Amino acid sequence: MSRRKLNRRQFVAATAAASAVMITAPYVRGAHAAGKLSIGFWDHWVPGANDASRELCKEWAAKEKVDIEIDYITSQGNKNLVTIAAEAQAKSGHDIFQMPTWWCHSNSDLLEPVNDIMGPIIQENGAVNDTVKYLGTLDGKWMGVPACVGSQIKGPCSRIDLMKKHAGIDVQEMYPAGGPPKAENWTTDTFLKAAEACHKAGVPFGIGLGETSDNVDTAGAFFKAFGAELVDAKGNLTVKTDAVRQVLEFYKKLIAFLPPDVGAWDDASNNKWLIAGKGALIMNPPSAWAVAKRDAPQVAEQCWTHGFPAGPKGRFAPFLPYFWSIWSFSKNKPAAKSLLVHLSKPSSIEKMVEASGGYDLPAFEKLTKLKVWAEQGPPKGTIFHYPDPYQQQVLSIAASPAPPKVAQQIYFQATQTKMCLRYAQGESLEKTLSWAEGECEGFLRS
Repeated sequence: MSRRKLNRRQFVAATAAASAVMITAPYVRGAHAAGKLSIGFWDHWVPGANDASRELCKEWAAKEKVDIEIDYITSQGNKNLVTIAAEAQAKSGHDIFQMPTWWCHSNSDLLEPVNDIMGPIIQENGAVNDTVKYLGTLDGKWMGVPACVGSQIKGPCSRIDLMKKHAGIDVQEMYPAGGPPKAENWTTDTFLKAAEACHKAGVPFGIGLGETSDNVDTAGAFFKAFGAELVDAKGNLTVKTDAVRQVLEFYKKLIAFLPPDVGAWDDASNNKWLIAGKGALIMNPPSAWAVAKRDAPQVAEQCWTHGFPAGPKGRFAPFLPYFWSIWSFSKNKPAAKSLLVHLSKPSSIEKMVEASGGYDLPAFEKLTKLKVWAEQGPPKGTIFHYPDPYQQQVLSIAASPAPPKVAQQIYFQATQTKMCLRYAQGESLEKTLSWAEGECEGFLRS
């Protein structure tokens, strides 16, 4: 049996090649993927949606000979957030936890970087949008793998009949099922005129201005459409700008055409508004339409989900991604990465999206035209444009591009919706701006 000696240069080259294989394929089964693994998923609101992720995990575990524990943790009462905080403090718990939108940055010092698996995942599934990068990376390190489960766009859901009758807008023609948008005239000016017309007809748009996520997300997208930022990416205050003044003027006009109690709306209010047949448009994922299929089919068959109106600085839509993150104190990081690669395969993602009835959205550009969105109904094609298949709008998050830990405070304090209400209710524009500037100064100091 002959032996071949390697010189230093050959040894380094061989080691580099072996390392490359390990990086691009960390999920090859072996001793590293044995033992136990636990994962905490968000508990899905869609009946049966959890079954898909459970089956995929068990399928992987059987192949890799891993003893897996799967938990589904509800967001009702913020139980998932309480669990994240408890595990972070104890430095013990699940190996993998499904982090909501802002929580990767909140726990950045306790999360295992996943760059080694994100490279191959992106290569297979396509690039992710800038909002996913903004929320999921820090100093070039990925803090989690984008999870399709729970991720959503909160775009317009319009009543086909009411928009056509009262606003003269055919939303099906503007956003045709199976084809690209024809939405050049779908602007913030058109939106205001439609809101006024539907208000006069007694079916006003159901757009909340409360302090919960649905309300904040809508305001954030309109702020983006006007180029309005409260704090820029470098942490500079940018409240007192013409762009912020313009969006507040827009909202003052809009609020006059909305239901009088929108300042007190929560995330359920706009859903109830649509399902009860009271309004012509809301901003929401397809959850309201899905409930209407069961409780008010005559409403559901008139619903059409489509893109946001474009403002002076472009067309933006609120995107709220989830992430599957590995705790740095996980006892089985190689197996955790192996599972996340399996969950991120196109076939796995399609299975989870189908189980949610099209509610869940992949973050990857190659996975925006799955057949599930074209097939859902009634009416057929109603959510075809929900995943923005032609990428005609920028998927954004309210309060960005401020540094994420500052933006998170702007978001959860609902600073943008409060500004809109204060000005619409009679406070002077400059006083509203000074109040918001003071709030943001506090967030920057904390």
